[in-house]
Amino acid sequence: MPLQALKFRPGIFRDNTSLSNEGGWFECDKIRFRSGFPEKIGGWVADTGTTSSTLSPPAGGFWGVCRSLFNWISLKGRNYLSLGTNLKLYIQNTSDSELGDVTPIRRTVSLASGAFTTLDTSAVVVINDITHGAQSNDFIQISGVSGAVNGIPDSDLNQEFQVTYLSTDTFSITVATPATSSGTTGACNIQYEISTGNDTYTVASGWGAGGWGGLTAGFASTGWGQSAATGVGVDLRLWSQINYGEYLLANPRGGSIYLWVPTVTPAITNRAQVLSPSNTNTQDGVAYWTTDASCPTACNIIHVSDSSRFVIAFGCNDYGSADINPLLIRWSDQEDYKTWAPVVTNQAGSFTLSAGSEIVAIKPQRQEILVFTDAAVYSMQYLGPPYVWGFQQMGSNISIISQNSVATADNNTFWMGVDKFYVYDGRVQTLPCSLRQHVFNNINNEQADQVFASTNEGFNEIWWFYCSANSNQVDSYVVYNYSEQVWYYGSLSRTAWLDSPLRHYPIAAGYDGQFFYHENGTDDGSTNPPSPIVSYIQSSDFDIGDGHNYGFVWRMIPDVNFDGSSSPYPQVTFTTRPRQNPGASYGSAAAPTVVSENNYSTQREHVVQRFTQTVNTRIRGRQMAFKVSSDQVGTAWQLGSPRIDLRPDGRR
Repeated sequence: MPLQALKFRPGIFRDNTSLSNEGGWFECDKIRFRSGFPEKIGGWVADTGTTSSTLSPPAGGFWGVCRSLFNWISLKGRNYLSLGTNLKLYIQNTSDSELGDVTPIRRTVSLASGAFTTLDTSAVVVINDITHGAQSNDFIQISGVSGAVNGIPDSDLNQEFQVTYLSTDTFSITVATPATSSGTTGACNIQYEISTGNDTYTVASGWGAGGWGGLTAGFASTGWGQSAATGVGVDLRLWSQINYGEYLLANPRGGSIYLWVPTVTPAITNRAQVLSPSNTNTQDGVAYWTTDASCPTACNIIHVSDSSRFVIAFGCNDYGSADINPLLIRWSDQEDYKTWAPVVTNQAGSFTLSAGSEIVAIKPQRQEILVFTDAAVYSMQYLGPPYVWGFQQMGSNISIISQNSVATADNNTFWMGVDKFYVYDGRVQTLPCSLRQHVFNNINNEQADQVFASTNEGFNEIWWFYCSANSNQVDSYVVYNYSEQVWYYGSLSRTAWLDSPLRHYPIAAGYDGQFFYHENGTDDGSTNPPSPIVSYIQSSDFDIGDGHNYGFVWRMIPDVNFDGSSSPYPQVTFTTRPRQNPGASYGSAAAPTVVSENNYSTQREHVVQRFTQTVNTRIRGRQMAFKVSSDQVGTAWQLGSPRIDLRPDGRR
């Protein structure tokens, strides 16, 4: 029998059985399709910057779990990257690669006496501050301590600390040097950073439910020490970030709007400031407070319209109210982030949507902003005075799974719903998906807010990251290649992703306090030295005819490309797996290794591929599956059209 080429349809199909997808691919991890053929994805390299803080993170370069990345350029040409975590807000300037802590300060107090209570030989110090408003895991900056406090050097106290809540009027910190006596004494100044948030969605009950001491995710308080209702859901901390010129606007979901102004020097030393009537801070000679009492004090999402330059708050408090209306949209005057009260001489205003119960997400498109509620999609378009903004419902009876599950590419907007995918190209449509059951039958819906999407424009891809059914952390992804209209999937722990044209590689954040530059090299750069990326793809079962006869494979002729490898002699494993019937286990597989004969460590230009020419096998079955895999450092590969020598071999 002549050689049989192993040519499979591009994309992964998991919505039926393996045999029903004969001629296609069925399983994979860390691969993509390019020009119809599978290849290993690119590697990633960890950012090597440091964090400018007296309190070092427990691991990596920043505190907390990053949920938002944003990149912009200042008027001085500085390339800034901001990271919003559940604990902090950071900004990195690429000129020094240092992460500057710009977390806003919510309260400053001077304690004249009796600030510290110590216990002999203990490193735990109690801070006495009436109605401090802090919760466990919040951060404070202590300064102004002059001289030792009960044996603790002032240098050990004039630092940043993460606190533990004790009561309405007290909390504790841990210092480096234990006290040598007990007592209450000392004076200091304390700056309180804004309250921290959760890194996962949790369902709490009893005392402290909804945040320590009754603080809810929306920053409203049920009263310190009061018991919250059983089964209260505590949302994770999500950020929305956008630039207003060279300024950064940042908003933790349910919290205030904060503004950060670049400093004169490259070093990032100033904190973001809240937009509120009482804020009279200046930085570098620029006044950036609002004198308008109508400025939103709490909202869920912010945005700046590109051409018309309005600051827009989605799901915010109304004029004269402190409570969030989750369907209310408000905007500032044009070219003025400080003015929010609508009068006949400006364009500030508001509008309340009618479909759904809350605004979940927004996404700018061509000449419009798409606004997603939990039941509909609206197009928000600038009309000019007197109406300013117009709203048109573009789709109803839709769903969206999270705030960050939307991405725009190729002039289309894609998003993940609660049970399927959607695309907007001027109208809302269901996006056909060959992995629908694989994704939605294996997703942790309780952690749906962790789902996020982003583009990988270099490869025409939309990536969605999510928590698998048995995980409370993001550990899985699914990819749609909108150019080739195919799907594939894999496993990878990331918490945020940014495909910015202002940096050379896509940026992604991990759980270890690091962020990474993806599609950079061939290996996993989260370790030192780098680790191999284990990648593979396996076909659906194929047979001879309708499987009436057994097939016998006695040799294979590989076809693979190793371009892009850094290993001197990269290699992959070709595996052919036989079985008798669809319900049977796979039998003994042939798994020959195919090694490149080109030395990639010395090669300086493309040469004709040379690798293992023929591998001998001895496998027999009615059905077979083909797999290619790699687990070597420095290996990049793209599969071509390998061939097998397959002949009928009886019926038993």
